[in-house]
Amino acid sequence: MTAVVEQGTAADRPVTVRSLVERSARILEAARVPDPRVDAELLVGHVLDASRGRVQSLSVTDAPVSAEEAVAIAEVVERRAAREPLQHILGVAWFRTLELAVGPGVFVPRPETESVAQIAIDAVRAVVPAEGSPLAVDLGTGSGALALSIASEVLHAEVVGVENSPRAFVWAKENLARTGVQNARLVFADLADALPDLDGRVDVVVSNPPYVPIGAIPRDPEVRLFDPEAALYGGADGLDVVRRVSATARRLLREGGMVVIEHGELQGESIRALLTADGFRAASTQRDLTGRDRTTTALR
Repeated sequence: MTAVVEQGTAADRPVTVRSLVERSARILEAARVPDPRVDAELLVGHVLDASRGRVQSLSVTDAPVSAEEAVAIAEVVERRAAREPLQHILGVAWFRTLELAVGPGVFVPRPETESVAQIAIDAVRAVVPAEGSPLAVDLGTGSGALALSIASEVLHAEVVGVENSPRAFVWAKENLARTGVQNARLVFADLADALPDLDGRVDVVVSNPPYVPIGAIPRDPEVRLFDPEAALYGGADGLDVVRRVSATARRLLREGGMVVIEHGELQGESIRALLTADGFRAASTQRDLTGRDRTTTALR
Protein backbone atom coordinates (compact mmCIF):
# COMPACT_ATOMS: atom_id res chain seq x y z
CA MET A 1 0.00 0.00 0.00
CA THR A 2 2.80 2.43 0.86
CA ALA A 3 4.51 1.89 -2.51
CA VAL A 4 1.26 2.60 -4.35
CA VAL A 5 0.77 5.88 -2.47
CA GLU A 6 4.36 7.02 -3.15
CA GLN A 7 4.05 6.17 -6.83
CA GLY A 8 0.84 8.17 -7.15
CA THR A 9 2.40 11.13 -5.38
CA ALA A 10 5.39 11.14 -7.74
CA ALA A 11 3.09 11.00 -10.76
CA ASP A 12 1.11 13.97 -9.47
CA ARG A 13 4.22 16.01 -8.78
CA PRO A 14 4.73 18.69 -11.47
CA VAL A 15 7.75 18.46 -13.74
CA THR A 16 10.09 21.35 -12.99
CA VAL A 17 12.98 23.09 -14.65
CA ARG A 18 15.30 21.78 -11.94
CA SER A 19 14.29 18.15 -12.42
CA LEU A 20 14.61 18.41 -16.20
CA VAL A 21 18.03 20.06 -16.02
CA GLU A 22 19.30 17.42 -13.60
CA ARG A 23 17.84 14.54 -15.64
CA SER A 24 19.21 15.97 -18.89
CA ALA A 25 22.66 16.46 -17.39
CA ARG A 26 22.73 12.83 -16.25
CA ILE A 27 21.78 11.61 -19.73
CA LEU A 28 24.43 13.78 -21.39
CA GLU A 29 27.08 12.73 -18.88
CA ALA A 30 26.31 9.08 -19.60
CA ALA A 31 26.74 9.86 -23.32
CA ARG A 32 30.17 11.40 -22.50
CA VAL A 33 29.17 14.83 -23.71
CA PRO A 34 31.68 17.43 -22.49
CA ASP A 35 30.21 19.92 -19.99
CA PRO A 36 26.89 18.07 -19.66
CA ARG A 37 25.40 20.51 -17.13
CA VAL A 38 26.13 23.50 -19.36
CA ASP A 39 24.60 21.79 -22.38
CA ALA A 40 21.58 20.69 -20.36
CA GLU A 41 20.90 24.26 -19.23
CA LEU A 42 21.34 25.62 -22.76
CA LEU A 43 19.02 22.98 -24.24
CA VAL A 44 16.32 23.60 -21.64
CA GLY A 45 16.70 27.31 -22.29
CA HIS A 46 16.40 26.72 -26.03
CA VAL A 47 13.00 25.09 -25.61
CA LEU A 48 11.80 27.59 -22.99
CA ASP A 49 13.20 30.57 -24.94
CA ALA A 50 15.23 31.53 -21.88
CA SER A 51 18.89 32.42 -21.34
CA ARG A 52 21.12 30.07 -19.40
CA GLY A 53 21.04 32.47 -16.45
CA ARG A 54 17.25 32.50 -16.56
CA VAL A 55 17.20 28.69 -16.57
CA GLN A 56 19.39 28.67 -13.47
CA SER A 57 17.00 31.11 -11.79
CA LEU A 58 14.00 28.97 -12.73
CA SER A 59 15.78 25.92 -11.35
CA VAL A 60 16.29 27.59 -7.98
CA THR A 61 12.60 28.46 -7.75
CA ASP A 62 11.53 24.99 -8.95
CA ALA A 63 9.42 26.52 -11.72
CA PRO A 64 7.04 24.05 -13.39
CA VAL A 65 7.29 22.99 -17.03
CA SER A 66 4.34 21.99 -19.23
CA ALA A 67 4.05 18.48 -20.60
CA GLU A 68 4.64 19.75 -24.14
CA GLU A 69 7.80 21.58 -23.08
CA ALA A 70 9.05 18.51 -21.21
CA VAL A 71 8.63 16.37 -24.34
CA ALA A 72 10.43 18.96 -26.49
CA ILE A 73 13.29 19.10 -24.00
CA ALA A 74 13.58 15.32 -23.99
CA GLU A 75 13.80 15.35 -27.79
CA VAL A 76 16.65 17.88 -28.01
CA VAL A 77 18.54 16.16 -25.19
CA GLU A 78 18.25 12.87 -27.08
CA ARG A 79 19.74 14.54 -30.16
CA ARG A 80 22.64 15.93 -28.11
CA ALA A 81 23.20 12.55 -26.43
CA ALA A 82 23.65 11.14 -29.96
CA ARG A 83 26.47 13.73 -30.21
CA GLU A 84 24.77 16.03 -32.69
CA PRO A 85 26.58 19.35 -32.20
CA LEU A 86 24.95 21.62 -29.66
CA GLN A 87 25.26 24.46 -32.17
CA HIS A 88 23.22 22.55 -34.76
CA ILE A 89 20.43 21.99 -32.26
CA LEU A 90 20.44 25.60 -31.05
CA GLY A 91 20.97 26.89 -34.60
CA VAL A 92 23.71 29.27 -33.49
CA ALA A 93 27.37 29.34 -32.50
CA TRP A 94 28.85 32.09 -30.35
CA PHE A 95 32.14 33.44 -31.67
CA ARG A 96 33.78 36.42 -29.99
CA THR A 97 31.05 39.11 -30.03
CA LEU A 98 28.96 37.40 -32.70
CA GLU A 99 26.05 34.99 -32.69
CA LEU A 100 26.39 33.06 -35.95
CA ALA A 101 23.81 30.86 -37.63
CA VAL A 102 25.18 27.37 -38.27
CA GLY A 103 23.88 23.98 -39.28
CA PRO A 104 24.48 21.08 -41.67
CA GLY A 105 26.89 21.94 -44.45
CA VAL A 106 29.08 24.44 -42.61
CA PHE A 107 32.01 24.05 -40.22
CA VAL A 108 31.09 25.05 -36.68
CA PRO A 109 33.54 27.73 -35.48
CA ARG A 110 35.47 26.68 -32.37
CA PRO A 111 36.69 28.76 -29.41
CA GLU A 112 40.35 28.17 -30.33
CA THR A 113 39.80 30.05 -33.59
CA GLU A 114 38.99 33.18 -31.59
CA SER A 115 42.73 33.59 -30.94
CA VAL A 116 43.34 33.40 -34.71
CA ALA A 117 40.77 36.15 -35.18
CA GLN A 118 42.51 38.28 -32.56
CA ILE A 119 45.86 38.06 -34.35
CA ALA A 120 44.21 39.07 -37.64
CA ILE A 121 42.27 41.88 -35.97
CA ASP A 122 45.42 43.25 -34.34
CA ALA A 123 47.22 43.12 -37.68
CA VAL A 124 44.41 44.99 -39.45
CA ARG A 125 44.25 47.60 -36.69
CA ALA A 126 47.98 48.21 -37.06
CA VAL A 127 47.66 49.07 -40.75
CA VAL A 128 47.97 52.75 -41.62
CA PRO A 129 47.19 52.86 -45.33
CA ALA A 130 48.46 55.68 -47.51
CA GLU A 131 44.92 56.06 -48.75
CA GLY A 132 41.60 54.31 -48.32
CA SER A 133 40.87 51.63 -45.70
CA PRO A 134 42.82 48.60 -44.47
CA LEU A 135 41.91 45.59 -46.60
CA ALA A 136 41.58 42.05 -45.24
CA VAL A 137 40.64 38.81 -46.98
CA ASP A 138 39.40 35.60 -45.33
CA LEU A 139 40.11 32.60 -47.57
CA GLY A 140 37.60 29.78 -46.98
CA THR A 141 35.31 31.82 -44.77
CA GLY A 142 32.76 29.07 -44.03
CA SER A 143 30.21 30.55 -41.64
CA GLY A 144 31.95 33.91 -41.97
CA ALA A 145 33.35 33.78 -38.44
CA LEU A 146 36.75 35.29 -39.17
CA ALA A 147 35.68 37.78 -41.83
CA LEU A 148 32.72 39.07 -39.83
CA SER A 149 34.72 39.30 -36.60
CA ILE A 150 37.33 41.47 -38.32
CA ALA A 151 34.64 43.60 -39.95
CA SER A 152 32.64 44.08 -36.74
CA GLU A 153 35.68 44.89 -34.60
CA VAL A 154 37.61 47.04 -37.10
CA LEU A 155 34.87 49.21 -38.53
CA HIS A 156 37.18 51.27 -40.72
CA ALA A 157 38.48 48.17 -42.54
CA GLU A 158 37.21 46.59 -45.74
CA VAL A 159 36.84 42.80 -45.46
CA VAL A 160 36.20 40.16 -48.11
CA GLY A 161 35.22 36.57 -47.32
CA VAL A 162 35.82 33.89 -49.97
CA GLU A 163 34.00 30.54 -50.00
CA ASN A 164 33.47 27.83 -52.64
CA SER A 165 31.00 25.52 -50.87
CA PRO A 166 27.42 26.37 -51.92
CA ARG A 167 26.00 25.17 -48.59
CA ALA A 168 28.55 27.07 -46.49
CA PHE A 169 28.09 30.17 -48.64
CA VAL A 170 24.38 30.22 -47.77
CA TRP A 171 25.24 30.25 -44.06
CA ALA A 172 27.84 32.99 -44.58
CA LYS A 173 25.30 35.16 -46.41
CA GLU A 174 22.79 34.67 -43.61
CA ASN A 175 25.40 35.69 -41.04
CA LEU A 176 26.39 38.74 -43.04
CA ALA A 177 22.75 39.80 -42.97
CA ARG A 178 22.15 39.01 -39.31
CA THR A 179 25.28 40.80 -38.08
CA GLY A 180 24.45 43.87 -40.15
CA VAL A 181 28.08 44.78 -40.81
CA GLN A 182 28.44 47.23 -43.68
CA ASN A 183 32.17 46.86 -44.34
CA ALA A 184 32.24 43.20 -45.44
CA ARG A 185 31.30 41.39 -48.61
CA LEU A 186 31.28 37.75 -49.68
CA VAL A 187 32.60 36.24 -52.90
CA PHE A 188 31.73 32.76 -54.14
CA ALA A 189 35.00 31.48 -55.60
CA ASP A 190 37.76 28.94 -55.19
CA LEU A 191 40.44 30.41 -52.97
CA ALA A 192 43.18 29.35 -55.38
CA ASP A 193 42.20 31.92 -58.01
CA ALA A 194 39.96 34.32 -56.08
CA LEU A 195 40.02 38.11 -56.26
CA PRO A 196 42.54 38.79 -59.06
CA ASP A 197 41.41 42.43 -58.95
CA LEU A 198 42.98 42.72 -55.48
CA ASP A 199 46.41 41.36 -56.36
CA GLY A 200 49.10 43.22 -54.46
CA ARG A 201 46.60 45.39 -52.57
CA VAL A 202 45.60 43.35 -49.50
CA ASP A 203 46.99 44.14 -46.03
CA VAL A 204 46.01 40.94 -44.18
CA VAL A 205 45.05 37.48 -45.45
CA VAL A 206 43.60 35.11 -42.86
CA SER A 207 42.47 31.52 -43.24
CA ASN A 208 41.26 28.57 -41.20
CA PRO A 209 41.75 25.97 -43.95
CA PRO A 210 41.11 22.23 -43.72
CA TYR A 211 44.30 20.84 -42.18
CA VAL A 212 43.50 17.36 -40.83
CA PRO A 213 45.61 14.68 -42.59
CA ILE A 214 43.38 12.33 -44.55
CA GLY A 215 44.38 9.35 -42.41
CA ALA A 216 43.73 11.09 -39.08
CA ILE A 217 40.24 10.61 -37.69
CA PRO A 218 38.99 13.41 -35.38
CA ARG A 219 38.26 12.15 -31.88
CA ASP A 220 35.08 14.10 -31.28
CA PRO A 221 31.93 12.62 -32.89
CA GLU A 222 30.58 16.14 -33.36
CA VAL A 223 33.49 16.86 -35.70
CA ARG A 224 33.87 13.43 -37.27
CA LEU A 225 30.20 12.90 -38.07
CA PHE A 226 28.80 16.37 -38.65
CA ASP A 227 31.43 18.83 -39.93
CA PRO A 228 31.80 18.85 -43.74
CA GLU A 229 34.72 16.70 -44.88
CA ALA A 230 35.83 19.46 -47.26
CA ALA A 231 36.31 21.74 -44.22
CA LEU A 232 38.32 19.14 -42.31
CA TYR A 233 40.70 17.14 -44.47
CA GLY A 234 43.73 18.63 -46.23
CA GLY A 235 45.29 15.70 -48.06
CA ALA A 236 47.92 13.19 -46.99
CA ASP A 237 49.87 15.61 -44.79
CA GLY A 238 46.98 17.99 -44.10
CA LEU A 239 48.69 20.84 -45.96
CA ASP A 240 47.23 20.65 -49.47
CA VAL A 241 44.90 23.61 -48.97
CA VAL A 242 47.48 25.45 -46.85
CA ARG A 243 49.79 25.41 -49.88
CA ARG A 244 47.06 27.04 -51.97
CA VAL A 245 46.42 29.59 -49.23
CA SER A 246 50.11 30.47 -49.21
CA ALA A 247 50.22 30.92 -52.99
CA THR A 248 47.07 33.05 -53.04
CA ALA A 249 48.20 35.13 -50.07
CA ARG A 250 51.51 35.85 -51.80
CA ARG A 251 49.59 37.02 -54.86
CA LEU A 252 47.08 39.16 -52.94
CA LEU A 253 49.26 40.76 -50.29
CA ARG A 254 51.08 44.04 -50.69
CA GLU A 255 54.72 44.22 -49.66
CA GLY A 256 54.78 43.98 -45.86
CA GLY A 257 51.29 42.47 -45.69
CA MET A 258 50.64 39.60 -43.27
CA VAL A 259 49.23 36.10 -43.76
CA VAL A 260 47.56 34.44 -40.74
CA ILE A 261 46.88 30.68 -40.92
CA GLU A 262 45.22 28.40 -38.36
CA HIS A 263 46.56 24.83 -38.14
CA GLY A 264 46.95 21.76 -35.97
CA GLU A 265 49.25 21.78 -32.98
CA LEU A 266 51.93 19.67 -34.70
CA GLN A 267 52.01 21.58 -38.00
CA GLY A 268 53.70 24.86 -37.05
CA GLU A 269 57.20 23.88 -38.13
CA SER A 270 55.99 22.51 -41.49
CA ILE A 271 53.94 25.61 -42.23
CA ARG A 272 56.77 27.97 -41.31
CA ALA A 273 59.00 26.07 -43.74
CA LEU A 274 56.30 26.13 -46.42
CA LEU A 275 55.74 29.87 -46.12
CA THR A 276 59.47 30.59 -46.08
CA ALA A 277 59.97 28.49 -49.22
CA ASP A 278 57.17 30.50 -50.87
CA GLY A 279 59.07 33.73 -50.25
CA PHE A 280 57.47 34.94 -47.03
CA ARG A 281 59.66 36.22 -44.23
CA ALA A 282 59.52 36.32 -40.42
CA ALA A 283 57.34 33.18 -40.20
CA SER A 284 56.28 32.72 -36.59
CA THR A 285 53.93 30.36 -34.73
CA GLN A 286 51.70 31.44 -31.83
CA ARG A 287 49.91 29.32 -29.25
CA ASP A 288 46.23 29.43 -28.32
CA LEU A 289 44.85 29.79 -24.79
CA THR A 290 45.36 26.06 -24.13
CA GLY A 291 49.08 26.37 -24.89
CA ARG A 292 48.90 24.53 -28.21
CA ASP A 293 50.49 25.81 -31.41
CA ARG A 294 47.53 27.20 -33.33
CA THR A 295 48.46 30.04 -35.69
CA THR A 296 51.37 30.79 -37.99
CA THR A 297 51.95 34.26 -39.41
CA ALA A 298 54.41 35.56 -41.98
CA LEU A 299 55.09 38.75 -43.90
CA ARG A 300 55.01 39.25 -47.66
